[in-house]
Amino acid sequence: MIDTYTALDLETTGLSTKHDRIIEIGAVKVEKGREAASFQTMVNPGRRLEEQVVALTGISDAMLENAPEAEEVIPRLLEFIGEDVILGHRIIFDFAFIKKAAVNQKLIFEKEGIDTLGLSRKFLPELESRRLASLCSYFGIPHEAHRALGDAAAASALYLRLAELFYKDHEGDFKPRPLHWQVKKETPVTKSQKERLYKLLDKHRITVGYEIEKLTRNEADRIMDRILAERGR
Repeated sequence: MIDTYTALDLETTGLSTKHDRIIEIGAVKVEKGREAASFQTMVNPGRRLEEQVVALTGISDAMLENAPEAEEVIPRLLEFIGEDVILGHRIIFDFAFIKKAAVNQKLIFEKEGIDTLGLSRKFLPELESRRLASLCSYFGIPHEAHRALGDAAAASALYLRLAELFYKDHEGDFKPRPLHWQVKKETPVTKSQKERLYKLLDKHRITVGYEIEKLTRNEADRIMDRILAERGR
């Protein structure tokens, strides 16, 4: 059984690595089955949060206003994780967001992972739900849902409980596996894009909840396409 790893969880503005951004990171370093250290930080996404994100996570714009940006946080997170295997509930989701942020800074983030969701689906098929909150309730694991550090700690506790029950007869299922997610470095918004976007916003008297200077080229194009489709030129 793998008893040394870093459990990882993120809260984000949405589910798309292409369109959404990280707003909170939580990680728990486990050594020989015991928590050795933790890492937690809010991350300023450079945009206002949608109401459903605030309702789900309890994270508000005010909590993120003075938080560090991803460019500051990601190198510290990668240093914290080090050479560890990473673990999480649907770990590919968290890996993909971190890898995208790392690639944007020309950093390397290639990892093997353990997915507690996959293990739960295999060994607990009779349960109606394999959501982390449901599994924590089933096993009596304390859990602060939809906050990154609480979810990371809960995923670690869930893994240890599953290993206690099933590892002996299913050793191969508990081995970490390489994580794969293809991402390209994003390019920042160009000067001409910013000028066109500012003109459209001014013409249609639109107030936005994001910082135009921090948009990528793809994001700027998508915003302008939406304005043109809804408001015209």
